[in-house]
Amino acid sequence: MIAAPTLVALGQAAAPASRTPLVVICLYMCLLFALGWFSSRLFRGSSKDFFVASQSIGPFMLLMSVFGTTMTAFALVGSTGKAFSLGIGTYGLMASSSGLIHTACFFLVGIRMWSFGKKYGYVTQIQFFRDRFESKALGYLMFPILVGLIIPYLLVGLMGAGKYIFGVTVGMFPETFAAGAIPEWLSGLVICAVVLFYVFFGGVRSAAWANTFQTIVFMIMGLVGFYVIADALGGPAAASEKALANAPEKLSREGLMTPAHFMSYMLVPLSVGMFPHLFQHWLTARSAKSFRLTVIAHPICIMIVWVPCILIGIWAAGLYEAKELIVPPPNGDPNPNAVLSAMVKTFMKSSPLLIGLFSAGVLAAIMSSLDSQFVCIGSMFTNDFFVPLKGQVSDKQKVWLGRGFIVLIVLITYVISIFKPQNVFNLGVWCFSGFAALFPIAFASVYWKRVTTVGVFTSVIATAVTWALFIYDALGREVGEQWFGVEEHGEYLIAGVMPVTFICLASVVALVGVSLATRPPSRDTIDKFFPANG
Repeated sequence: MIAAPTLVALGQAAAPASRTPLVVICLYMCLLFALGWFSSRLFRGSSKDFFVASQSIGPFMLLMSVFGTTMTAFALVGSTGKAFSLGIGTYGLMASSSGLIHTACFFLVGIRMWSFGKKYGYVTQIQFFRDRFESKALGYLMFPILVGLIIPYLLVGLMGAGKYIFGVTVGMFPETFAAGAIPEWLSGLVICAVVLFYVFFGGVRSAAWANTFQTIVFMIMGLVGFYVIADALGGPAAASEKALANAPEKLSREGLMTPAHFMSYMLVPLSVGMFPHLFQHWLTARSAKSFRLTVIAHPICIMIVWVPCILIGIWAAGLYEAKELIVPPPNGDPNPNAVLSAMVKTFMKSSPLLIGLFSAGVLAAIMSSLDSQFVCIGSMFTNDFFVPLKGQVSDKQKVWLGRGFIVLIVLITYVISIFKPQNVFNLGVWCFSGFAALFPIAFASVYWKRVTTVGVFTSVIATAVTWALFIYDALGREVGEQWFGVEEHGEYLIAGVMPVTFICLASVVALVGVSLATRPPSRDTIDKFFPANG
C-alpha cells in the first residue's frame, strides 16, 4: 500500500518531477493523430459523408460515439470537483438521472428524428426544424443560439484539460514555466491542433472512429486509476471511512441540498435531446436497430465512469480536511477543477507511467466530445446559415465551407479558453440548462401535431431571454448586484432551485400557450411528419 503523502509545497521539489507522464501523453496524442489520418483515408469526399458519415455507422460505434460525446471534462474533472465540494449527492444530481433520462431521450426522440433524417435527407438539427415548422427564418434564429450554447460546452473541455495537465505536470519544468507545469494555453493549443487535424480531413466519420477508440481508452484507464487510488488508501471502505471521519457532510443525504434543489437538477439531462452534435451522431446510424445497444448500454457506461469519479472526489475531501492532500492553490480555497489531478499525482506518484496512462484516459474523454462539437458547428454554418442565405452551392464547396468554419470556431474557443477558467461543473450546468429548455421544442416536434411556428419562435426567444437574464444575475454576485438568486454551496439558486427550472417553465408556457392561440400547421406538414400509416 502506498504511504500517505507528505505536505510538500507545489513546485519546490529538490529535483524536477519525472516527465514520463508527459511522454506518455505525447505518445497518446501521436497515436490519436495516426488514427485520425487513417480514418480520414476512409472519407468518401461527399458532404453527406463529411457531415453524417453517409449514415453507415453500426451499433457498437454508435454507442461509443454517442456515449463518448456526452462524456466531457464535465463528467470527469467536473464531477470529481463537484463531489469534493458537495458530496455524494453529486451522483444523484447528474449520473443516475442522466442514465435514465439520456436513454429515454434516445428512445423517444432520437430514433424518430433519425427516421426523418434518413427519409428526407437532413444532415443537421436545424434542417429538420425548418422543415417541420415551415420556416426558413427559424434557422436564422436558432443558429446563433445553438452555437452560443455550444461554445461554453467546448470551453468546458479545454478548460478541464488545461487544468488537469497543469496539475499532473507540476514540477516537471521548474526553470521554464510557472510552478514547473505545462501552462494551460499550451496544452489547449496541442489538443485543438490534434482534434482539428482529423475532423478537418475526415469529418464526422473520423470523429466516430476517434470517439470509439477514446471511449474505450478512458473507460479502461478510469477503472484502472480508480483501483490504484482505492488500493493506495487501503480499499474503498477504508477511504470512505476516512472521508466520513473528516468530512461527514460529504456522505450525508441531508444538509447540503434540499429536495427541491435536488429535483431541479433532474431537468438538466434533458439537454441531450437538443444537443446538435448528438443529433448529428444519431443521423450517422445505419438503421433503427443500431440504437438498441445504445439504449441498453448507455446507463451502464455512465455508471462505470461516474461512480469512480464521485468516490475519488469524496475521498479527496476527507484527505484534504485531514491535511493529507494538497489541492491547488496551496493557499486559499481549493480549486475544484484541480482535485482529480491532485489525487492522481499524489497516489500514483510511485508509477509515472501509470499517471501518464490515466492522464491519456482523461484527455480521451475530453477530446471525444470536442471533435463532434467542432464538426457539428461546421455543419450548421454550412447547411443552416450559408447555403440558405447564398443559395445552391456545390457538394465540394459545402465540405470546404464546413472545414473553414470549424477552423474559425476552434480559434475562437481556444482564445477564450486561455483566460482565467471558472468552475467546470457549474459552467457545464449553465450550458446544459439552455439546451434543456429547448428540449420541449424537440419533443413537441415529433409528438404534438398542434405545435405551431409562432409557438416555437416564442419558446426559443423566451429560453434565450430568461437564460441570459439569469446568467447575468449570477455574474452580478461578484459585485453584489443580484436581483433574483442567491449563492449556496457554490451554486446560483432561485427560490431554492436551479435556474433551469424557470428557464424550462418559460419555454414550455410559451410553446404551449402560443401554439394553442395561433393557426395550426398546414395539412401537408402534418401529413409529412405524422403519416396516417405511421
